[in-house]
Amino acid sequence: MSEKLQKILAAAGLGSRRELERWISDGRVSINGNTATLGDRAELDDRILVDGRPVRAPRNEAIRVLLYSKPEGEICSKSDPDGRPTVFDKLPRISHGRWIAVGRLDINTAGLLLFTDNGELANRLMHPSRQVRREYLARIHGAVDEAMLRRLTQGVELDDGVARFDSVKAQHHRADDEEGGANRWYRVTLAEGKTREVRRLWESQGVEVSRLKRISYGPIELPSYVRRAEFIELDPKQVASLCRAVDLKPPRSSEKTVLRDIRQRKERKLRARGDR
Repeated sequence: MSEKLQKILAAAGLGSRRELERWISDGRVSINGNTATLGDRAELDDRILVDGRPVRAPRNEAIRVLLYSKPEGEICSKSDPDGRPTVFDKLPRISHGRWIAVGRLDINTAGLLLFTDNGELANRLMHPSRQVRREYLARIHGAVDEAMLRRLTQGVELDDGVARFDSVKAQHHRADDEEGGANRWYRVTLAEGKTREVRRLWESQGVEVSRLKRISYGPIELPSYVRRAEFIELDPKQVASLCRAVDLKPPRSSEKTVLRDIRQRKERKLRARGDR
């Protein structure tokens, strides 16, 4: 059965569908010796090349997902001409494909960041039509009143359209009292991924976001035991919950096999540390 070419490439972990559509349009992909065009379909047995190199088509392989606790000061690009650290620096090597970041966090935002080797899952989790909920903790500097909170949940006109929070709840922190009430923490949720949307929504009301941390993405929450700049690999049940959230059928791979692979990777990592 044939599939859209960008869907096959995404499932092989080469990138999100949107990125791969650009590759096809730029003439970087061929099928059985012919330059591919956007809209082409292919089968798993077809010879697919990207930049002249063969693509390893996925065959019912388990989807891998990493959860990373991003600290402030790291960027969400693979490299930086200014030499700043990136979120990819500490990720484990992958046998095929590459790690795809599910959305971005700006350099001054910390918290939960997901990576997967499956471009179709990444694309669905990021696509606005899926309405995948994100949750943040935001420390706000400035006066916040009920009228402001109503505006933020009803909708605010930004440069790229109307945006709003699905919910805003005040969070009490003892440190706020010690600072004399100049700052207050709020837990906010939204189901879009516009650039710097949380910060821009608050700034549209004349207040400043002094700290920002993402604490959940869809059904996945940032565990307290994952320290800053550390990652964990999600177990099969967690990966399945992400797939269900975006109506994606996970590959048929037994949970026992996936857990064995995760255990083996952890053992190799521990051995590598012991050899240093």
